[in-house]
Amino acid sequence: MDTVTGYVDHIIFQNKENGYAVIALVTEGEELVCVGSFRSIETGETLKLEGKFVEHPLYGMQLKVEHAQTIEPDDEAGIVRYLGSGAIKGVGESLALRIVKKFGKDTFRIIEEEPERLAEIKGISERKAKEIAGQMLEKKDMREAYVFLQKYGISNTLAVKIFNRYGMELYGIMKENPYKLAEDIDGIGFKKADEIAFKVGIHIDSDFRVRSGILYVLFQAAAEGHTYLPDRILMKRTAELLTIKEEVITVQLSNLAMDKKLVIKISGEEKRVYVSSYYYAELNCARMLHDLNIGISGTGADAGENRIEEQKVNKLLQTLEKEQGIKLDELQKRAVLQSISSGVMILSGGPGTGKTTTINTIIRYFEAEGMDILLAAPTGRAAKRMTEATGYEARTIHRLLEVNGVVESSTAVSEDNSPASQKEGKRAQFERNEENPLEADAVIIDEMSMVDIHLFKSLLSAISVGTRLIMVGDVDQLPSVGPGQVLQDLIESHAFPVVILKRIFRQAGESDIVVNAHKINRGEEIDLGNKSRDFFFLERKDVNVIYKHMIQLIREKLPPYVKAEPYDIQVLTPMRKGNLGVEVLNGILQQYLNPPDEKKKEHRIGERLFREGDKVMQIKNNYQIPWEIVSKYGISVDKGVGIFNGDMGIVTKIDEPSQSLTVEYDEHRKVEYSFSGLDEIELSYAVTIHKSQGSEYPAVLLPIMNGPKPLLNRNLLYTAVTRAKKCVTILGSRDTIREMIQNEKQHRRYTSLCDRIKEIRVMGDE
Repeated sequence: MDTVTGYVDHIIFQNKENGYAVIALVTEGEELVCVGSFRSIETGETLKLEGKFVEHPLYGMQLKVEHAQTIEPDDEAGIVRYLGSGAIKGVGESLALRIVKKFGKDTFRIIEEEPERLAEIKGISERKAKEIAGQMLEKKDMREAYVFLQKYGISNTLAVKIFNRYGMELYGIMKENPYKLAEDIDGIGFKKADEIAFKVGIHIDSDFRVRSGILYVLFQAAAEGHTYLPDRILMKRTAELLTIKEEVITVQLSNLAMDKKLVIKISGEEKRVYVSSYYYAELNCARMLHDLNIGISGTGADAGENRIEEQKVNKLLQTLEKEQGIKLDELQKRAVLQSISSGVMILSGGPGTGKTTTINTIIRYFEAEGMDILLAAPTGRAAKRMTEATGYEARTIHRLLEVNGVVESSTAVSEDNSPASQKEGKRAQFERNEENPLEADAVIIDEMSMVDIHLFKSLLSAISVGTRLIMVGDVDQLPSVGPGQVLQDLIESHAFPVVILKRIFRQAGESDIVVNAHKINRGEEIDLGNKSRDFFFLERKDVNVIYKHMIQLIREKLPPYVKAEPYDIQVLTPMRKGNLGVEVLNGILQQYLNPPDEKKKEHRIGERLFREGDKVMQIKNNYQIPWEIVSKYGISVDKGVGIFNGDMGIVTKIDEPSQSLTVEYDEHRKVEYSFSGLDEIELSYAVTIHKSQGSEYPAVLLPIMNGPKPLLNRNLLYTAVTRAKKCVTILGSRDTIREMIQNEKQHRRYTSLCDRIKEIRVMGDE
């Protein structure tokens, strides 16, 4: 049995379900690949491993691990890691190793008190020795903090954030309340803080731990779409997380409410618990909607004047119908009239029901009246579709509101959805707001089902009273990825004019995509007999056969059929995990659609591999990342900031010397990512149906065999089918498709915008 000790430089592969991992361990300055099962593992941890050395035919010498133990790094390891981290200019990993090999645990003292001795080491001149000593003196406090934090498995990157935030106070915080890190430091969530707390001996029912656990559970719920949790569910989840009794939690709920971190509201027999920001987001939205919801046309006029106004509108509508060569049905006319006379109005309907025609007519009417109109949608793809459909410039909501960065706040969201990961603070700061509202007579927002409560609040803040707000969307689509179900709550409040288009127009009715989408939505069986020109079903019960057909369809058959490139054809799937989940499918599709090529550079980070030519997606909002549009002659044409969740692009360049990767997004916007920032993108040959919201593709492939029943529902299938413009192909199980159509159960979201609107309305009527 062989024994090695070192620190985890990076994780090559990790299966979190069974603990199997392939890691790169730095031991005695050399990198060693180790494979085996690990209870948990993080970059930066110091490990003692026991196992046998084996020769892998492809990857060379490896340690096959039989036993793994996490240990505190010894002083020498901590010194090497600090010196080699880039903190001291001119000292890399190999030089750091030589310095520590020479001076051992006495290294820092030698550098500070006898810096001239550094010149004894090959590659260090007297001048360089003085420079190193000067830097060390300047950064003494930071250096000691780094070495201290390494004992808790904290990376240098996070150590910088912690030191910059707390300075010398970090020692007291780490000892007394490491859970404060979860509140303040982006990248440290509750689970990491809990590990640290365990190491320093903080008790399982510590007040700090309970408070942090409650917030963690609520932010986890926000990641599921909830704006609050009933106290019974919150108590149960928190007790299970912390393995403590519910009575202990009750006390801290009250304390958090007193500290204004939480809001607790009684609704009937239910006690609702909100993170404060979510409660006030819903409340403020309700207040602003109430102010905007005024009658525009005919307000204060008598019935005779209203009739004259309506006659005028109808006459202009007739002219517009003639000009556009269209004939509006009664519901479409009602929608146009409501948009003219209402401060707030909602237009909903499924595919082929004439939403676009109605929007175009509304736009043309406002144009004829000399009004300023602004169009927007939640995503770049949805905005692009809106522009193409209307001939009128549409922007993303973020660009409409002129995003300019982020604001820090005390309750934020990080990678594990704990306060520091869901940081409210990591939300956008917009130039357009109450003090600088949008200059428009009417604002039209498409794909409203995708808008979460925080983005909605920001939008409403920028719309002044007297501006019409027209919201368009399909209420039967999946709700937003973020917290809230804004469109559904607005409709259910019955506080605003709502027109739901139901008639399928003849041209749309010729498409089986449209016909089947409506059948799915009504819970009716669809024809899977392949008599269609745009809706196909291939019964396949073996995943390997599905993979084979999928690749064949994307590479050969579908591109000429729908007149599109292979990269334009999108695989959608309900799940992330499993044989037909996003993670597995992307690995397979990358291999066949963008195979290894000596002309294409690659970069591996953990278990993920990026290659030039890869199709990728931004998976989180980044309000600060710069983008640039460059002409073919290399001249900068436009610049801006912000790439958002769901934006898709192509990897155009990987540059190892500069440690960067470039992605080109829609509109030729190029973004350069540092290798350390690649957690913001992932391969997108296959994406979840949730992530496809607001997008439209020439052809959609749906591999569906089986999966968790709550996930496989009618709503999900309907959303997937409606993403296709020209062709839908389903590969998999006929029975599963039927079960999805019959399963109308959706994951319930705990939201209360509807209630807040009703409350404000009652108060306004009093």
